[in-house]
Order: sequence, then structure tokens, then C-alpha cells
Amino acid sequence: MECVQSPPSSGKSVLLVVDDYPENLVTMCAVLQRQDREIITASGGMEALSILLDRDVDLVLLDVQMPDMDGFEVARLMRGSQRTRLTPIIFLTANEQSRDSVHRGYASGAVDYLFKPFDPNILRPKVQALLEQQHNRRALQKLSRELESARAFNASVLANVAEGILVVTEDGIISFANPAICRLLGMTDGELRGTELRTYLQEPSVGEWTDSGFYHHYRRADTYRVHDAVMRTPEGRQVPVALSCAPLPAEQRAMVLSVLDMSVVRDLYRQLEHQAVTDSLTGLLNRRGFYQTVEGMLLRNEHAGKYLVVLYLDLDGFKEVNDSLGHDAGDQVLQWVGAQLKDCLRPYDVLARMGGDEFVVVIDGLDFPEHAAKVAEKLIERVSTRRMVDGVEATLGASIGIAVYPDCGTNLDGLLRAADIAMYEAKRAGRQQYRFFDQYMNGRARSRLMLEESVRTAIDGKDFSMVYQPQVNVVTGKTRGFEALLRWHHPDAGDVPSGVFIPLLEETRLINKLGSWIFEQGAAQRKRWGDVFPDDLVMSVSVSPAQFSLPNLAAELQRAMQLHGLQPRQLEVEITEPSLVHNLVHSRQQLQNLHNIGVRVSLDDFGAGDSSLAHLRNLDLDTLKLDRHFIGGMLGSPRDLAVARSIIDLCRMLDIDVIAEGVETVEQYEWLVDNGCQIIQGFLIAHPMPPLEAERFVQPVELPVALQLLGQD
Repeated sequence: MECVQSPPSSGKSVLLVVDDYPENLVTMCAVLQRQDREIITASGGMEALSILLDRDVDLVLLDVQMPDMDGFEVARLMRGSQRTRLTPIIFLTANEQSRDSVHRGYASGAVDYLFKPFDPNILRPKVQALLEQQHNRRALQKLSRELESARAFNASVLANVAEGILVVTEDGIISFANPAICRLLGMTDGELRGTELRTYLQEPSVGEWTDSGFYHHYRRADTYRVHDAVMRTPEGRQVPVALSCAPLPAEQRAMVLSVLDMSVVRDLYRQLEHQAVTDSLTGLLNRRGFYQTVEGMLLRNEHAGKYLVVLYLDLDGFKEVNDSLGHDAGDQVLQWVGAQLKDCLRPYDVLARMGGDEFVVVIDGLDFPEHAAKVAEKLIERVSTRRMVDGVEATLGASIGIAVYPDCGTNLDGLLRAADIAMYEAKRAGRQQYRFFDQYMNGRARSRLMLEESVRTAIDGKDFSMVYQPQVNVVTGKTRGFEALLRWHHPDAGDVPSGVFIPLLEETRLINKLGSWIFEQGAAQRKRWGDVFPDDLVMSVSVSPAQFSLPNLAAELQRAMQLHGLQPRQLEVEITEPSLVHNLVHSRQQLQNLHNIGVRVSLDDFGAGDSSLAHLRNLDLDTLKLDRHFIGGMLGSPRDLAVARSIIDLCRMLDIDVIAEGVETVEQYEWLVDNGCQIIQGFLIAHPMPPLEAERFVQPVELPVALQLLGQD
């Protein structure tokens, strides 16, 4: 008999009560019945086993003494079945109350043993506890199955995906390899694990792992892509691949590297050529292929903060070749021009022949749109020549129009129109020239190219020099130190303002080339002043954001210190706030590296831009320099004066030296002194000086006296 009338709803617990006395079954149902339970009854062991074969039962209450099969035998058979081996059993008995009988019950698989007549207040909580335990066990089983299914699914995906997958630790060691990369390299997973990734990289070549693009992008939590990489198998076979490396969550301390076999992509590309996306004469993209490729680039817009430019090229002198020598000769010229243009570009730049003697180049990922002028000059130089065609000398040239996305057009048609208009402007200007669609950009591009070339020449020709501006302690009147400043004297233009060439050095990364020279110059000068100034004189050198991001910064500084025998704390590096906040994890480690070699660290230009007092608390700094523009305007703003006073007081409590730079007036000086700023730098004290002149600044005039003289003037 069953106690429930309606079919059970999902989520109900199922109880099976087995007893050969109907009145006991009725009593049990009455005691245990609840809305969230379904109770099934059986009057004997065989009937109970039959029910257990058909139903999922959460708990069995089993009478020991039954005529056809006793409870011990039912329990033994349940425990022998995979389906019911974990189903909890409570034995109920009125007669078998001996110790041996109880032991036998537990040995048969019971979880509890109750004697009739039972107390409902004991039975109910025991049943409820066992049902909850069974519910949790089933939920855990379900979760385990789901987890196993998810694991199997993920393993199946990794095992069957065509792209190679490697997990590489932050030290460059391979910790996981999927079957695709094993097949690509001809190795097993076990052979790859524990080896260095750089072992299998032909291009890009990796020397020290910490100097590689993989490691730098990992530290910046950025994705690193190499489109034209080459991997090397243990047998020496080279495989062209595209690499994409992304950091895993920080706690993993690893990165995932996906490897795409580009030989497959090349096969697909050859199939596309047969579908008329390439120019049959030159082998370049035709108009259809060009549109398909570049429209996809515009949609993806992968290079945030970079520029995409379109160069529209038309040959000068081609019509004369066609008219005088015929179309066959013209085809030879077009083939040669296509090859020359392709040779000037990177593999992933887009080059197409749009028809006739017109070619289009698309370059993505430029730091500055003006850099397209370099490419245009290179293309014009390559194709502008006198060439023998069918035994006749022909003069060729090229005119190029340049359009920048999205300034000159938000879609491909607009960009092509703008570049075409600019190309005709180049022809009208005399041919074999380039023109930007934006006239302002024309002048800016020429100025940038000329200045950049001059900077490179100055680096090679050692046209840079160092000057030194003193920092004076107004309390003691002694020279606290000097800031080393870079100067450039151009052979034709004379002295170039640092505000012009320093940003250019940083933008073009040429500052890295000058960095070691600047460190050595500062260290050498500090050593030469050893007999002139006291040992505690500090030499300060500026470190650009590009230099601060380099992993070998501390090593470069230590090498300069050891070369010239500098004592710890005699060298101080000045770092701007944007350098620190770009990557705080890297910044903290870099600051620690600098302090480990004994170098002082100064936060430069504080008060310019979005400065944060939190950095004074969270970063290990020795010195703070108040920005000269902030100093120059603070007397006209009560708010700025309050901020300056707070910064000085806070730094005093944090044991951080404060230097006010750009001090030019007596009023500025007096306010700073009155409010606790002890170190002054600026034109009021001294202009930047050559080394010999700086040596005469050993004991400056007592500052109050000097200021009185200035006031009289």
C-alpha cells in the first residue's frame, strides 16, 4: 500500500517503509507524512526489493522480523546492488534487541537501529537528518558528474582544436601542451613540458626571457601578437606561425600562447586567389580583394590608440611606356613596380593594384600618422628610376596621396576619395611627391621627419651635452645636489629647446639609446666633483616613462655607479607620476630594484596633471619635486597655496624631502621658506650650468643676503 494519493512532484524525498503488519505501516505513514515527502510502503522483503528496482528511494525504514525474507537479508541484497548500495537503512524491530542482533544489523548495512515501540520525537529528526544527508549526497554526485562532464568537454576541446595551445609560466617554461602543438612540433606532451619556450622560437628570436616581448606584455597584462613568427622543431624544420599570447589570471603566474599554423592559412589564401581576389598580372590583391581585406580591418579596429593610413599611388611616365612600347612592355613595368612596392612593406601591410597603373597601400598600427610620410618617400624612391624595357630606356616615377582613418573618412570609399584627391595634388605640385589630404599634416610630417633625422644624427655625432642646475638647502645654505639636464646644440638651428626634442626622443624610443650615455655622464661628473663637493652631494638624473618600463634599468644604473665608483645614495633618479601609475605592480618592483642598489628615487613634476597624495603613502619615495608650473601659479590661488602647504607638511611627516623647482621670484622663495620647504631649485638660485661653472657653485652666497640685493635692484 502507498500512503500518498497524488503523484510526487519533483524535489520530494522518497521514503520506503517495509513491515509485515499493516497497522505499523499506517502508523509510520501518519508519523512521517509531510508535503515534501512521498512515502511508499511494502509488506515484505521481495516487494521492497521490487520497488527499489523501479524507484529512486532516499531512505528505507526496514522491519527486521518478516516471514518471507527478514530485514537482514534485504539489507544485504541492497548493499550488493550498485543502485542501492548507498541508500540509508533504519532497522525497526520489536523482538531482536540483543547486542548480537544490533551488531548484525549494522554489519548488514544499517545506519541506525530503532526499537518498537518507537518515540515519534526521536524518529522524525533522525529521518529528516538522513534525508538531508541523502539529498546532499545526490547533489554532490550531480555536481561531480557536471564537473567531470565540463572537464571532459574542455579536454575534448583542447584535444581537438586545430590551433596549438601552450601554457607558459612567467619564467618561460612550458607547463601544458595540447595535441595540435605536439603534432606541429613533432613531440609528445611529456617531451614539451618543463622545456623553455624560447627553444622552439626561430622568429622572434628570444635571448634573455625577461627581455622578450612575451614577458614585457605579460607584465603589462597585455596581449602580445606576432603575425609572422617562425617556430623551430627539434629536427630543425621551420614552421611559419602566427602567435597570440595573453596573460592568465594573476594567481596562475602564467600565460596562454595560441599558435596558428600559417602554412594552412597560406593554402587558404591560394584558394582565394583562384576566386579572383588577386590581380592576375602582379599577383597582388585586386580591387575586390582589397575591399574585403581592408573593410575587415576597419571593422575590427584592433589597434587602439594607433593610426591606419591609406596611400594611393599613381605611376608617372607609365602612359608614355604604354604608348611607345605597347601593352606587353607596360605589363612588364607593372609587374616590376608591384614587386618593388611589396619589397618595401611589411608582410602584413596591405598592397593592391586597383587597375591601370594605380596601386593602394594600407598601413595599420602607426604611432603617428606623419610616419606614413617615411613609407611614401621610400616607395617613391624605389620606383622612381630610369629602366630598360624591351631594350628602350624608360623614365618612371610615382605620386602618392595619403589619407588617415578616421580623420579623412569613416569608411573605405571616403578614405580612397581623400587619398585620390591628395595624389592629384602631388601631381600638380610637380610629380614624384607625396601629399596628405590634411594640409596641416603635410607641414607637420615634414617637420617631424626633419627633426627626427636630426636627432638621430645628433645621437650618432654626440651633439648632446649635459648641464647641471643646483638644488640648495635654504636652511643650511649648502648645495644639496645638482640635476643633470640634457641639452642639444643643432649645427644649423642652434640650441633646440628641451620641450621640443625630449618628447620626440620619448615618442620615437630614441631616449632608450641615449639612456646609458646620460647615466654615465651624470655618474662620471659626480665622480669628478669628488674633491670639490662633500660626499653627500646628490646627482639627479631624469628617467623617462619608456626607460622606467625597461627591466634592466637598475642594472644600467648600477653599471654606471660601479664604473665610476659612486657611493650609494649619491645618485638620484627622477621619475614622473605617469610612469608610476601606468603599472603599479611593475612600479613597486622597479622602485625596490632601485633602492636595492642604493639609488635615491624622486617623484618629479608633482602638482602637474592628476597628482595623487596616495602615491606618497603607497610608493617608496625619497624625494618629491613640486612642479615649476605649480610653483609659478600658486601665489595667485589660495587653493593652490593650501595644497602646497599640505603637501610639504605631509612629506615632512613621511620623511620625504621636498624640492620646489622653477623658483624665480623672491615672493615664491619667501613663502616656501616660511612654510617649511627647505630645498629650492630655479632661476632665482642659478640657471643650468656647464660642469666647470657648476664647480664654482661650491658655497653659494648666503641666500637671505642675495635676496636682499635682488630686492634693491
